[in-house]
Amino acid sequence: MRTILFFFTLCFSFYMFSQDVKSYIKTYKDLAINEMHRYNIPASITLAQGILESGSGTSKLAVESNNHFGIKCHVKWLGLKTYHDDDAKNECFRKYNSVEESFRDHSIFLSERGRYSFLFELRKNDYKGWAKGLQKAGYATNKQYAKKLIELIRTYNLSQYDKKRLNNKQEQKFREDNEVIVSSEVFEKNYTKYVLAKEGELYDDIAEERGLWLWELLKYNECEIDRPLLKGEKVYLQPKRKKGTKSYHIVKEDETMYDISQLYGVKLKHLYKKNRMNFGSEPYVGQKLSLIKKKKFN
Repeated sequence: MRTILFFFTLCFSFYMFSQDVKSYIKTYKDLAINEMHRYNIPASITLAQGILESGSGTSKLAVESNNHFGIKCHVKWLGLKTYHDDDAKNECFRKYNSVEESFRDHSIFLSERGRYSFLFELRKNDYKGWAKGLQKAGYATNKQYAKKLIELIRTYNLSQYDKKRLNNKQEQKFREDNEVIVSSEVFEKNYTKYVLAKEGELYDDIAEERGLWLWELLKYNECEIDRPLLKGEKVYLQPKRKKGTKSYHIVKEDETMYDISQLYGVKLKHLYKKNRMNFGSEPYVGQKLSLIKKKKFN
């Protein structure tokens, strides 16, 4: 009798867990797809992390603080805070006004931290690579973290959302909520979205139009201060990459390393490293700059 009761309880618990997961997916799949189109993080990974970190939205941190990804405060966090026991007692976690804020901050958190930058070099549908990479980069201390993410993605077919485009209704909501796709055209270079500035436009103008923080846009474009932009100047809406899609570039007259960095969507520090140049130095006309592989010593 006890065996039967235990088996029944186990089956019921699994059923309830599965129902919670399915409900979570139904509720937040569109949000994960939106974030994927903006930040190039697979929707399957966002959903799997949300399910795992928040207990399908039922954890105390998720319910009371809208924190679905277990993101801690860290030094530079200036937003709302809450305190919970985790790896240590009374640790500081980020608190949000809405679940949407949590999903957005998760995207920014991954795209802004250098230790996760290699993940954005992966194919958009490589959820296995993302799962293993998140564990390798130390997102969680659990040694089975990647395995758990992959199992969730496979069990609930979350990879189907990595192929989803925004339908008309989602597209309209995306425009209203995130202001990323507006009247002017958004382009893509090296898997990174950008816009072309209007004459005299400021980074602050573009940040406000696109629903970004000024500091965020300045960091993406490796600028320290706001300034008037030239007509047609590229302004990246996402972090640039560690390498380009073209093998090399021949330096033209008056071109700077920053110009070339913006031209190909390659982070400036990586452009210097690949060409074994001192940071702040400039190339000479006709110099062959490597965009993918690090140059060998002569």
